[in-house]
Formats: sequence, structure tokens, C-alpha cells
Amino acid sequence: MTKRCRCILMMGIALTLADCGISQNTVFETTSPYHHIRVADYGRMRVLHFDNSTQSQISLDDPLQGHFEYTEYFHMPWLWNDQIKTVLMIGLGGSSIQRAYQAYWPQVETETVELDPKVVEVARDYFQFQETDTMKAIISDGRMHLRRTRKKYDLIILDAYTANRYGSFIPYTLVTKEFFVLCHARLSDKGVLAYNVIGSASQKQENIVGSIYRTLKTSFSQVYLFPAVGSRNVVVLATKSPEPVTRPQLKQRLAQLVKTKAVTFPNFETRLKRFLSGPPASAAKSRVLTDDFAPVDGMLRTE
Repeated sequence: MTKRCRCILMMGIALTLADCGISQNTVFETTSPYHHIRVADYGRMRVLHFDNSTQSQISLDDPLQGHFEYTEYFHMPWLWNDQIKTVLMIGLGGSSIQRAYQAYWPQVETETVELDPKVVEVARDYFQFQETDTMKAIISDGRMHLRRTRKKYDLIILDAYTANRYGSFIPYTLVTKEFFVLCHARLSDKGVLAYNVIGSASQKQENIVGSIYRTLKTSFSQVYLFPAVGSRNVVVLATKSPEPVTRPQLKQRLAQLVKTKAVTFPNFETRLKRFLSGPPASAAKSRVLTDDFAPVDGMLRTE
């Protein structure tokens, strides 16, 4: 495979894999109330498409390989809380994050809330998602689930996208000040929220990364960024701890976790290099999002 093709795979632009001479084989296709869902194999890579966007991918030879780079930043919260016992994930997709947590953190009780029951079926049938005593799937709206539950979670992971004519975007109900107040209330004292945002941390004009950063800051003491290397994904971490941390401090924490063998995920050190403690360049010009004002679909045109 050429260097260009590896880059395309890393960025998740599977619709252009034909440019690399990789033929496409559609293995499943259906339309649910929420998405046109298609599963396609490109050589030994299986890809999940929603409408015109690429959601997830997996290597058919190794279910822990072939995933998008940004999903690896969802392991970073362990540097803030090394005693995570309960995790809530909103959005299932092709279950890359869920498979990784089953492999590297099997002791953790994980719930995944997915709005579309067909997505859960596809993840089970085509992407090796398996429910166990510690890995559960819940068919529900993510915000509604948080409103109804009285559980406290050590980590909340958000990776939920929908689509319109402009492309993929986050449902507005999951980006507002009111929603983040709810998340804060459902997190334990050392709880962390991790959010996958498609955008830019370096762009100076108003954008979705800046708005989510500012909106999170209305509820959370500290907010950090992990911009992916090979894509436009930025994983935003918000913590309840009031104490800011630096990269050297996180490196020391990681060294201790490795020494005690509390960490088995192999790419911690590499992903930690992307840590940013300051706000994105767009923060000063970006607005706080509320239930009354959250134009997340229109923000796609500013990226």
C-alpha cells in the first residue's frame, strides 16, 4: 500500500479508497429512521458509512487495528483518574472505542447509549461488538438517558454524529450549556468528560471547537485539547478537578501507571504528545451554545 493510501485510511476518507486501487464490496446496506447505513469492505478494511459520511472502520485481520486515530485519545482520561470504574459512552458507530475498552480496561463497567437500534445490530453483526456483564448497549437518546439515570460515572465519552446536506455534525442537544450542566451532575468527583469534535484547534474565526470549549468552561474547571495528527478530529477533555495540569506532570503520571502495569494501552506516550492546555485559537470569537442557540449544522460552513 502506498504512503498516500495509508494516509487516506488514517483520515477515514474511505470513499476515495478506489483511488488507491482498492475495490469496494458492499456487504450490508439498509435505511433506518435516522441513517442510510452501509457496510463496505475495501480490501481487508471494513468501513461503516452513515449517509455520505464515514463513521468507523476496522481491520478484518485484527479487530484492535484499523480504527481512526482520534479514538485512541479516549484513553487519555486515565491520566486524570486512574481509578475509573464506570463509563458512559454516547454513540456506538462501529464500536471501535467499545472494543478497545473491552481489551485494555476489561474491569470497567461500560454503558453505551445509541439512539438507532439498527446501528447496534450492525455493530454486533459486522464490527465484532459484543455485550458482556461489563459492556452494555442501551437504545435511547443520550441526553434523555442522563436525565433519567441517577448513576454517577467516572468518565463520559461523547462520539455521536448525525448528518444533513452539509455533512456530519453533532446533534445540538449534546453541545449546549444545559447539557454540560447535566453531564457535570452525573460525573463523580474525579470525573472526566471526553468529546470528539470535528473541526480545527488552530483556526482563528468562530468554529465548533471554540464554541464547545467555551461552553464546557461554563461548567467544568479545566478543559484540554488533543488534536489528532491525521484528521480534523479534536478530542476535548473536561475535568471536574480545579487543578490545572501540564504535559510534564501527565508524563510523570503515565510513567507511574506503566511502572505499576496499570496501563496496557500501547500508544499512550505517542498520543500524549498532542496535549494542549490552552484554549483553541477560535475561543475568543466563538459563542457559548445554549438550548435556545446552538447552530452546530451551520458551523460546518465556517470550517
